[in-house]
Amino acid sequence: MAIASQYNAKKVEDKWYDYWMKNNYFHSEVDEREPYTIVIPPPNVTGVLHMGHMLNNTIQDVLVRRARLKGYNACWVPGTDHASIATEAKVVAKLKEEGIDKNDLSRDEFLQHAWDWTHKHGGIILQQLKHLGASCDWQRTKFTMDDNMSASVIKVFVDLYDKGLIYRGYRMVNWDPQAKTTLSDEEVNYEERNGKLFYLKYKVEGSDDYLTIATTRPETILGDTAICINPNDERFAHLRGKKAIVPICNRTIPIIEDEYVDMEFGTGCLKVTPAHDENDKNLGEKHNLDVIDILNDDATLNNYGLHYEGKDRFVVRAEIVEELELSGNLSKVEDHVNKVGTSERTGAVIEPKLSDQWFLKMKEMAEPAIKAVVGDDINLVPEKFLNTYKHWMENVRDWNISRQLWWGQQIPAFFYGNGKEDFVVAETAELALEKARKVTQNESLQAEDLTQDKDALDTWFSSWLWPMSVFNGILEPENNEIQYYYPTNDLVTAPEILFFWVARMIMAGYEYRGEKPFKNVYLTGIVRDKQRRKMSKSLGNSPDPLGLIEQYGADGVRVGMLLSSPAGNDLMFDEDLCKQGSAFTNKIWNAFRLVKGWEISEEIEQPETAKKAIEWYKAKFQLSLREIEDHYSKYRISDALMSTYKLIWDDYCSWFLEMVKPGYGDPIDAVTYNQIIEILEDNLKILHPFMPFVSEEIWQTITERSSEEALIIAKWPEQTSFDETIIKEFAHASEVIAGVRKIRKDKNIAFKNQIELMAMNNENISNSFDSVISKMGNISSYNYVTEAAVGALSFRVRSNEYYIPIVGAIDVDAEKAKIQEELCYTEGFLKSVDKKLSNKRFVDNAPEKVVAIEKAKKADAEAKIEALKASLKNLS
Repeated sequence: MAIASQYNAKKVEDKWYDYWMKNNYFHSEVDEREPYTIVIPPPNVTGVLHMGHMLNNTIQDVLVRRARLKGYNACWVPGTDHASIATEAKVVAKLKEEGIDKNDLSRDEFLQHAWDWTHKHGGIILQQLKHLGASCDWQRTKFTMDDNMSASVIKVFVDLYDKGLIYRGYRMVNWDPQAKTTLSDEEVNYEERNGKLFYLKYKVEGSDDYLTIATTRPETILGDTAICINPNDERFAHLRGKKAIVPICNRTIPIIEDEYVDMEFGTGCLKVTPAHDENDKNLGEKHNLDVIDILNDDATLNNYGLHYEGKDRFVVRAEIVEELELSGNLSKVEDHVNKVGTSERTGAVIEPKLSDQWFLKMKEMAEPAIKAVVGDDINLVPEKFLNTYKHWMENVRDWNISRQLWWGQQIPAFFYGNGKEDFVVAETAELALEKARKVTQNESLQAEDLTQDKDALDTWFSSWLWPMSVFNGILEPENNEIQYYYPTNDLVTAPEILFFWVARMIMAGYEYRGEKPFKNVYLTGIVRDKQRRKMSKSLGNSPDPLGLIEQYGADGVRVGMLLSSPAGNDLMFDEDLCKQGSAFTNKIWNAFRLVKGWEISEEIEQPETAKKAIEWYKAKFQLSLREIEDHYSKYRISDALMSTYKLIWDDYCSWFLEMVKPGYGDPIDAVTYNQIIEILEDNLKILHPFMPFVSEEIWQTITERSSEEALIIAKWPEQTSFDETIIKEFAHASEVIAGVRKIRKDKNIAFKNQIELMAMNNENISNSFDSVISKMGNISSYNYVTEAAVGALSFRVRSNEYYIPIVGAIDVDAEKAKIQEELCYTEGFLKSVDKKLSNKRFVDNAPEKVVAIEKAKKADAEAKIEALKASLKNLS
């Protein structure tokens, strides 16, 4: 078979991915083998491939391909998440472009648009993963809004409600005014921002006195329903029992007392706005205060905002400050740094909002999930995340699981009366009607008398079931697949969703199957640029992953991503890493071309050098395999790649092939050639998880193979015992060869010119690699001596001395002149250093470090002079 001189990544990748798909190598069915299962962290259906996905899915593919080679029934389940907030926002934006307002549509009409958008744009990222080489079981692709996936979510909601773990409550929640929905506490990011602290004056009713409060949000005064002072604060004793007048709206509000007030913050007086602050809400309930919500869902002011109605909260902030200043109610303004909550999804500043929402009690469910991780049933890699996990789980708060969205699983609560508590929870409208008739004892109740809750469930409420629902383990908990594939083996994900997703999956696993959902959680780092900035579209520092694959090949990019990506630590991505990966691909390809270019002879006997080289490489391979297996067991994927990289680049390409290759124009003996091919095949097996395309291409080009003999399903090399002595012996031999090559280079002795070599074997090193040294150094004769050779160039390897006779090797007179010139220069340099050190004033006054440097120069010069004189003597 003719071998291409240039490796064509694009052609090779398309060919072998199609071949793998055609032969169904990625698909898994229940059988007698031990399963190895990974479920993909489902990317948003709106998403496209970015560098984080590249890293995450490359690691997963490495683990799955290795498991396949090791004989496991490997199953990697792909899929996408419906991403309620992100997808609904995109659909709303698309409708707006078409002149359609979501509010003018019925729920069913809007969902039809959402499904149309999903069918058109959704799943693009899964197609992109194929270019990376991802060997997912595409026949198992799941979507969190698939019928059975949604049915699983609804079933779990009803079950948890019936157990008393889900409840409906009127509570202060995190409101995203851009997405117009609530968020859980975990979906709020807090960041420090520079703001202002405004000191506002409130008139005390029935007097000319004023009291002053400090606030960062002056626009909320329109929702004030009290002023609070600390009963222990004598500064405000005269205000007890009185009332204050809110500026602008002129509403009279009570002055109340509570020890909650921090006497040291601001002025010691606190404005109470129960509708817009969690702590104010608690005070309001304690003191029976009115609740005035001044904001619409989009964070514009409502009719309580008076002449500011319809304006955005931040616009009102600026305008109301101006009005307060003109009216004399603004005392002063100070710079102030405070933490501001923003939406993890949209980036909008969060508003605290009182609302009827659905919550899941988490404390009870968290207990087995804490024990599982702390007790090592589940391993977090790296372990540094254990304390973070433990702290969050021990302080977990109830999960707000309802969202004011239409795209998602609609909450299965059906209202039948006028009150907020007049509802039933059931999996279907039919079952809800039966329940409602029983509760009301009204058999005449009809389906149209029931109204289903308009809200949808939080997207994470579907994805927390992912390891079970992808195998239909919720609807059919005893089916063969869930029994076989669950619990899964490894989960590869990002630390930022340790609580959103990982912790919740663990809770769900123990709740619904009584066991962990996975054994190991490999937490990747964040992909950053060389300046340590997180990659993002806004910064323009994130390369196009598909563009990188186009330029460097999928194998090159995979190697580039993994070369410096230890678990849990951020990856400083540099495109040069992909260049390095691409260079490695070409190195492997060219090494293969070299081997396939040799003419094979059945008549030639195997030379001693080849026997020794093969014996050494097999031992070196086993040593590297042991290291690689250890790295895999500890999820040091980057280290496993580096061990593989060094073995193939340094040991195989740079040493082994040079040791076994025949002389120029000569054939190679068949025995050696066949053993080289066996070694190459083992190399390809350990290389395949990292570089699937080039490895399969070489594997299939070595010889014609059937579909049952493809590399992707070959057998991983077995670990066998080996003698490490030969590895140590070669390490010494390689230093001797390096010494010979250095002298050849320094003295400009062409490799085609044979030279003699003599050794004074002071360490009694084995001579087993002498034939290799002779070949690699083009040595005509290699002898051992008991005393230093005269008239020879020399070098040392540890305590052993090696000599190359100069006769016939170099121009002696020219070499003597060169050494004499260097000797004169060094002796002159030594005199200048001696002169400086003999200067008492210099030695006494110069810094100790400077004097030490000069003394080191003197010692180096003296050693060099001695060596140069010895060289001259040898040349005489």
